[in-house]
Amino acid sequence: MAAKKKPIDSRVDYSLILPVFFLVLIGLYSVYTATIHDYPNKILLVMGQQMIWLIMGGIISFVVMLFSTEFLWKITPYLYGFGLVLMVLPLIFYSPELVASTGAKNWVSIGSVTLFQPSEFMKISYILILARLTVSFKQKYKDGEKDLQEDGKLLLWFALLTMPIMILLALQKDLGTAMVFMAILAGLVLIAGISWQIILPVVGAAVLIAALFMVVFLVPGGKEFLYHHMGMDTYQINRLSAWLNPFDYAGSIAYQQTQGMISIGSGGLLGKGVNVIDLPVPVRESDMIFTVIAENFGFIGGSIVLALYLILIYRMLRVTFASNNLFYTYISTGFIMMILFHIFENIGAAVGILPLTGIPLPFISQGGSSLISNLIGVGLVLSMSYQNSLSQEKAMEKHFKYPKKKSGAKTASKA
Repeated sequence: MAAKKKPIDSRVDYSLILPVFFLVLIGLYSVYTATIHDYPNKILLVMGQQMIWLIMGGIISFVVMLFSTEFLWKITPYLYGFGLVLMVLPLIFYSPELVASTGAKNWVSIGSVTLFQPSEFMKISYILILARLTVSFKQKYKDGEKDLQEDGKLLLWFALLTMPIMILLALQKDLGTAMVFMAILAGLVLIAGISWQIILPVVGAAVLIAALFMVVFLVPGGKEFLYHHMGMDTYQINRLSAWLNPFDYAGSIAYQQTQGMISIGSGGLLGKGVNVIDLPVPVRESDMIFTVIAENFGFIGGSIVLALYLILIYRMLRVTFASNNLFYTYISTGFIMMILFHIFENIGAAVGILPLTGIPLPFISQGGSSLISNLIGVGLVLSMSYQNSLSQEKAMEKHFKYPKKKSGAKTASKA
């Protein structure tokens, strides 16, 4: 008896979709609450845009889920090249007002209309190209044959693919996004099996440079030195100063940070209730969205959000472990590192343990580029699960197919 082919929906990993669904719902509620209090005359526009982005992201995610491994492998270099082209656009088409307020040229704007942030989509292309490179390298050098020299070659290739992105981000003055790419790279370096003899000196040098930077920043005259001789921007100096001593600058450069911290603390254990916001927090609909959740639902509400992220990451890890495809394994690793860094940086900045960098909270913050990019990443992991199910179905077909031929042969011999 031949195995019956299953419908498409039976191959969809709903346990992966479920936490994303709840996070998106929390996001819609939080964006609505922030907007109705801060920009009540724009509520229909903001919520309409968010719904359109959500629908677009969902459709693209579904299409990506159906991509075969071969197709994804073939289009990866083109996606990387296209992503680099897109990242040039903010340097040409930008809003001077937006640049003045954020200090970065990371959004494509035409006139007064802000369109999208190319670096959000480049994150996905970057994950794909690093995954493809690592698989190609692994196929060339089998386990046991690779030495420090070959690890160095792989790191060199990583650097060559990363450098154009870092240059463009430096021109855009977008340090926060650059840190996300570094987190993705760190995850791929670790899972690629690069020798610790190379990793430890690099990490040690990075820690030493960071420590030296902080010493220079804190000594008298250090900020002036970094500004005049190292080319550090004023807004970056202000953000670090606001992070280190927020309540010393509560009325000026640290206003957003301190207001966010007070807002989160005022929520207490259970929060103030649905749609209750007492404190003004700048840009709370995007970068500071966690303050809305904490003020409305308190420590319990914030914990539920973190639990949903943990469930999502756990499900992605389960799908990764179930896959025998290295390409998908590296893709999943890169996406998990990207999500983890976004969560850590966004919530860490909101509670004051990290400086503000403008990193959105995945699936929750307002903004189309981030939401669609994250949903594409989910689509890639769903594609991994989908291909696993297809492989199992093919194995079952073979299992039922071959015995049938044997049985027919026996019947013929008896006749």
